[in-house]
Amino acid sequence: MLLPPVLTHWVDLLEPALRDICGYQIGLRDEQGRPTGSAHGKLVRPAFTLLCARAAGGRLQDAVAGAAAVELVHNASLIHDDIMDGDHERRHLPTVWARFGVPMAILAGDALFSLAFEALASPERPESRAASHHLARTLRDLMAGQSHDLGFERRQKPSIAACLDMIEGKTGALLGCACRLGALSASAPPAWEDGFERFGTHLGVAFQLVDDLLGIWGDPQVTGKPVGSDLQARKKSAPIVAALTGDSGASRRLAELYGSPEPFHTDELVLAAELIDQAGGRAWARTEARRRIDAAWACVDDIDMPGDARLDLEELTALLVDRDW
Repeated sequence: MLLPPVLTHWVDLLEPALRDICGYQIGLRDEQGRPTGSAHGKLVRPAFTLLCARAAGGRLQDAVAGAAAVELVHNASLIHDDIMDGDHERRHLPTVWARFGVPMAILAGDALFSLAFEALASPERPESRAASHHLARTLRDLMAGQSHDLGFERRQKPSIAACLDMIEGKTGALLGCACRLGALSASAPPAWEDGFERFGTHLGVAFQLVDDLLGIWGDPQVTGKPVGSDLQARKKSAPIVAALTGDSGASRRLAELYGSPEPFHTDELVLAAELIDQAGGRAWARTEARRRIDAAWACVDDIDMPGDARLDLEELTALLVDRDW
């Protein structure tokens, strides 16, 4: 693969302690700091950068810097997100703050943000300045989405519209940027860049909606998180918000249950999931995810992509959203 060696190059520029922690987060190093030769997960966001470059008529190697930057930002946001949410486990491993402590985790996240911009700042690449601008703009959206997400936990009944706006900032914006950076590396027309960014943003929302469904009903062996973790943390994910805003008996019972300060017992976790389903939260999230996928493809209908590049994008999109939900 193109990306793990590039990520390793950037992470290895850090001083040893931060190098090992950032490498652990990405999967380049184990808990003892030993190189693994690989990275965590399917590297979905950078894969979209590379495939959008091909779809816009460019070369994969020209998009690698943008792909690396997106993955570095993604992992930085995960480190900080785990601290804010108090999550102890990700991908079946201790989160960075749980393993190395909060102060070093904050530094590690900051280090990855800085590496992302360094990765883009190549004087040989004519699009570097524009790429840095778009990534900086995306970070502003990402922070706004995270801020709104934290505020949700204090609101009894946030609206569905506010929830979708939050998701667009927290998840959609980065995938939209990933797709735009791919098109930018191919020197695509500005209208194409805009189309690819909207494509990625819609897909990012769909991806998060599927993640939210898996956070309630998913297999922990697949999600990498403990069963019912979103419910136990009283998170206001999209299916839960949709259920809470209803006017049914199940919605009211869920609101009462969610308002309890006591930790959920196992039977209460099961009941909460059932109430979300009965109140329509599960069905709404599925419908909205499918609507977003259709909207994503509508954004690039007018772009003349090579057939094989479009097919690869279709396959990656299916991998992103066609999970067990």
